[in-house]
Amino acid sequence: MKNISFINLEKVLNSYNERKGWVCPSFLNQIHMKYRVTSLTVEQTREWGKQLGERLRGGDVIALIGDLGAGKTAFAQGIGEALGVIGPMTSPTFTLIHEYTAQLKGTQFRLVHMDLYRLQRPEEAEVIGVEDAFVDDAVCLIEWPKIIEDYLPEDRLDVEIIGSGEQVREIIIYARDLDWEFRLKDMT
Repeated sequence: MKNISFINLEKVLNSYNERKGWVCPSFLNQIHMKYRVTSLTVEQTREWGKQLGERLRGGDVIALIGDLGAGKTAFAQGIGEALGVIGPMTSPTFTLIHEYTAQLKGTQFRLVHMDLYRLQRPEEAEVIGVEDAFVDDAVCLIEWPKIIEDYLPEDRLDVEIIGSGEQVREIIIYARDLDWEFRLKDMT
């Protein structure tokens, strides 16, 4: 599975602009680094999530971006496995937020998994307490984060999963903070 590559950001932004009818999201303009990996199966998508999970620490916020069926929840399940979550991790589509007890390197913390697909307005994020999860004793995973883009911390990690159904997935990891480069450099 050694298919991580460091990508020239200018080239990436240009390729986004070439997609018919697709406008480059504003969050891509602040990217410091980007990794691209390929996943052939749901199991590989979970494994990439697990590898990322092994590099997380309290206070991290991960924005999971992708179409319906892209594999965001499978990726989140891999993170949960790496963080010692016991029991099934399902997408909180109807409850909006699921919270799990997690552990990494002997430290217990909360794993907060959000699915904001059903939100209609950014203000609804305040009502459900989205920002309350952006604390040092929690790792926060957010599916469908675009609606709360203005509320997200600058040092978050964005994970975009491209593809659905039986298609091969491209998992693209965008980081704004240089600390992520050190944490992600040995993913294989």
